[in-house]
Amino acid sequence: METPRFTLENLLPADHRATSLAEDVRGGLSGTPKTLPPKWFYDERGSKLFDRITRLPEYYLTRAERQILRARAAEIAELTAARVLVELGSGSSRKTRMLVDALSGVAAAGPAGPHLGTAMDVALGLPRAMGRGGRKRRKGLAGEGRAAEERGAEPAAPGTDTMTADAPVADDAGNGASVPPAAGSPAVPAGTLELYAPIDVSESALQEAGDALCRDYPELRVHATVADFDTGLVLPELPGPRLIAFLGSTLGNFDPARRAAFYAELRALMRPDDALLLGVDLVKDPATMRRAYNDEQGVTMEFNKNVLRVLNRELEADFDLNDFDHRAVWNEEEERMEMRLWSRFSQTVRIPALGMTVDFGRGEETRTEISTKFRRATLTEELLAAGLAVDHWWTDPQDRFAMLLVTSPGSATGSDGS
Repeated sequence: METPRFTLENLLPADHRATSLAEDVRGGLSGTPKTLPPKWFYDERGSKLFDRITRLPEYYLTRAERQILRARAAEIAELTAARVLVELGSGSSRKTRMLVDALSGVAAAGPAGPHLGTAMDVALGLPRAMGRGGRKRRKGLAGEGRAAEERGAEPAAPGTDTMTADAPVADDAGNGASVPPAAGSPAVPAGTLELYAPIDVSESALQEAGDALCRDYPELRVHATVADFDTGLVLPELPGPRLIAFLGSTLGNFDPARRAAFYAELRALMRPDDALLLGVDLVKDPATMRRAYNDEQGVTMEFNKNVLRVLNRELEADFDLNDFDHRAVWNEEEERMEMRLWSRFSQTVRIPALGMTVDFGRGEETRTEISTKFRRATLTEELLAAGLAVDHWWTDPQDRFAMLLVTSPGSATGSDGS
């Protein structure tokens, strides 16, 4: 339910889901190899299955990303001084609360929430609230290398920070032992955050997350947008600085061409005082990655097959889920994990809503997801080619996952060599 502090804008036409699903299935199951986009995993059942996946012992990605956020949220808040936190593909918005806390100064000043500025109220057409604006951001952390040398340690590479190897790890609900800020990290700053702007294709997820955030943060404004990245990226036109969060290594679901298009769209929409916070999974031991996508409990298998349930329900298809096996494959050439559905024998599937029949050969695979794993040098080059610069690069202690603070060259968050 919308309130004076929570607004929800739907930019998609009423028939968007049905039209998009039909186009994706027609194109994907007519091609070679056959493919289905991973966004169709996520009906209510699929979302619950993915939530279970993030809690599995094999699935390190969520734990590693949370660990970095716990250790670096205060530093990110200090560097960006963001008035608006935009989250792309926000889902439940649970892990983003660490950023909301840091940007609103909750850890330092208690749960009273951020001070709200009148410019934001005017931009949203909301009643005005008394408050204060953001403050000047730091230019960088040039002193960190010198401090490391004074301690007898080897200074980190410019813009790089790896947390101590014995830092405790929180569980996937955000509980457990807290991870202290790394040496040299700033104290939690006074709050600058005025508004959280989640963007997602699911209106119900946005509604649920917005209601919860407004309940738990009594002064926070939430402006949610229902949009689909496949039809064009949108960012709310609100007073900055804006911190744009794209977490969970969702970038890895894009192939190189789609990533290049995404960077170009983002670069065109970013203002000089904006920053992008990007979470990406890194190349590592293939056995570790295979286990993350092929757990012993079979939850990922159920998640992969859920796309067939969606097609059966929404397009009247007659897939028998027992006729397809889950496969998780490391594509070494492309450096990405791929989830596939393997046809156990030759079969024909009917999809009456599309007037379509699809033949599957024995052993034929349908690719349902790619999850690219990144290296620092190649990802930095990709971003630079799009006019985006990596100012800071943080990893978890095992170097499994990275979080990047990315800006346009010459913007206010640019570091001076740190």
